[in-house]
Amino acid sequence: MSKVEISDSIRYIGCDDHTIDLFESQYKVPNGVSYNSYVIMDDKIAIMDTVDSRTTKEWLDKLESELSGRKPDYLIISHMEPDHSSNIGLLGEKYPELKFVGNAKTFQMLQQFFDMDISNRTVEVKEGDTLELGKHTLQFIMAPMIHWPEVMMEYEKTEKILFSADGFGKFGALDTDEEWACEARRYYINIVGKYGASVRAVLKKAANLDIQMIAPLHGPILKENLAYYIEKYDIWSSYRPEDEGVTIAFASIHGNTKVAAKKMAEILKSKGQTVSIFDLSRDDMSEAIEDAFRYDKLIVASPTYDSALFPFMEDFLYHLKIKNYQNRKVGIIENGTWAPVAGKLMKTYIEELKNCEIVEPMVTIKSTMNAENIEMMEKLADAMLV
Repeated sequence: MSKVEISDSIRYIGCDDHTIDLFESQYKVPNGVSYNSYVIMDDKIAIMDTVDSRTTKEWLDKLESELSGRKPDYLIISHMEPDHSSNIGLLGEKYPELKFVGNAKTFQMLQQFFDMDISNRTVEVKEGDTLELGKHTLQFIMAPMIHWPEVMMEYEKTEKILFSADGFGKFGALDTDEEWACEARRYYINIVGKYGASVRAVLKKAANLDIQMIAPLHGPILKENLAYYIEKYDIWSSYRPEDEGVTIAFASIHGNTKVAAKKMAEILKSKGQTVSIFDLSRDDMSEAIEDAFRYDKLIVASPTYDSALFPFMEDFLYHLKIKNYQNRKVGIIENGTWAPVAGKLMKTYIEELKNCEIVEPMVTIKSTMNAENIEMMEKLADAMLV
């Protein structure tokens, strides 16, 4: 990884991780992930978060190189999740005079993660408090539930940098050359997506700041066209569709529901629709969830299984529910050989979602798709486009 430049006084000491297979033990990260950490060199030295234990040695080497023998004064703890806080105990032992900067919830959690005496070593901050380092001043912005209750961000007033915790982060190591939006969207929807109201509250606070750079805890440092990134967060946090199109999510046991889903995609494409289609048994669940949020329409197709939903469809709908899916049109295709109930069960899930319109007709297939089913799918496609 080439050296990441922040400024003369603010140095990047984060690490790329290409050995991780699943982020949070559930999200595939084929291009790895970065754990971002920074150090502000001033009259007082502040370390901005630590990194995951997977990259401790590399991070510590970088920190010591930047310190050049000086002792850090503060560790700013933006987020207590272990991929950012794993080395708090190590730093506390290595630098006995180091002060820990966090809020009340930070220190409650710190005691749960680490068996260490932090008495007389804490600097507790609240909304709007500042910390003077010399030429640099940190202003603290509480960001609860993005996506833990103790999260806070820091605005550095001199260089106008927002240290945004997990906000504006993305999957992918920094040495990966890829478009920001796709992996940032998958990251946001699957990790932060439930907490749109909390994100909007912080965006409102940030609107009053002169931000020239955004430094997240994962992904690239954002230096140009910041309005683009903020607009994406405004769309995602308000649960508005980002693009017009249809996500088709299907589960299929022997392939017959798959045939129907592909036919549905063909019909929609013939009507000028962008279509994104996922085999829930095989494709990455987080990408299916991402595209369900990206587009304004969704079609779910599933067979009945043991008088219930096929498990992969149940899992998909469960993920939509817990991520606060809303404001979409949804069509339903069910399949069953003797007693199809998948449509009814999928409808029950969707009715629990906020402002989701179930589009008629529901298509019922008995084992294999026939001409009558195709006619109904044509009608469903037309109704979805109204």
